[in-house]
Amino acid sequence: MLASLALLVGLPLALAAEHPSCAPLVPVTFDNTTIPGLLGKWVYITGGSTYPPHVEEMKVVKYAAFSFFPGSHEDELNVTESMRVNETCVVRNTSKIQIFWHNSTLMHVDDQVVSTAELIQSDKDLLILKHFNANYLGLSLSARTPNVSKEHLEEFNAHLRCLGFTEEEVFFTSEKDACPLPGEKTGEDDEEQQLG
Repeated sequence: MLASLALLVGLPLALAAEHPSCAPLVPVTFDNTTIPGLLGKWVYITGGSTYPPHVEEMKVVKYAAFSFFPGSHEDELNVTESMRVNETCVVRNTSKIQIFWHNSTLMHVDDQVVSTAELIQSDKDLLILKHFNANYLGLSLSARTPNVSKEHLEEFNAHLRCLGFTEEEVFFTSEKDACPLPGEKTGEDDEEQQLG
């Protein structure tokens, strides 16, 4: 089953050379304010991938949202995910993110697949992650709300182009396909949700 966190942290892409005119992606160096700033709800907006299995997964995810909560120790975050896969809402409360302070990376393990990401410097209400796994790279954008400014979206798209992504390798979600996170009220029948 696809998890929105796989979209967030596990979307490896083929490594592409950056164009000389492209601004470099600057990773965040973790400090005592970084992780608290990640806590709370995020809505997955878009991401790019050339890795075929993840491209297929991204094609069927119509909407994804997730929340980060403190884990049992400072090196861990708990994650609640809610997504619409085709026409079905799926909720998962079992994901964890490992925090590696020494090299400022995040790691997610899902079904024996390990995915690592760097947090990229951006607006505090945006979550841009550069995903890497073996020789593959990816880039994803999430935000505190489903609406991202035109300027922020254009800047993110420029980063995707600089990494060599084509339109066919970039996928967007839509707020019209939203599924609630656990505890949120909606007009939809709760029987549609499945726990993962």
